[in-house]
Amino acid sequence: MQFLNRFRFLKDFYKASALGLLIWLTFFELNSIPDQVGNWLKLQELKSQKEYYEEQIVLLKKEQASTLGTDKLLEKYAREKYFMKKDSEEVFVLVDKNGEPFEK
Repeated sequence: MQFLNRFRFLKDFYKASALGLLIWLTFFELNSIPDQVGNWLKLQELKSQKEYYEEQIVLLKKEQASTLGTDKLLEKYAREKYFMKKDSEEVFVLVDKNGEPFEK
């Protein structure tokens, strides 16, 4: 009885049941509330990653369309991006103070 006097709100069946359900869902349930919150946060992170990768796919498809159009464009891309050269040529790469090549 002394226990119930301290927690008078537990005398009401519905309040006691709601408190019991809340405790059960928080700690004992397989898909507990903290797990659900963690899953929701992970879902938001994965959605932002999905958007990033979709943007990268669009950029790569544009780049692919611009380079694979003709042999001349493919050669230009290889020379600029990968510093390829013909056997009879010399290539000079301009670098900045950090040793990184200048990008156009």
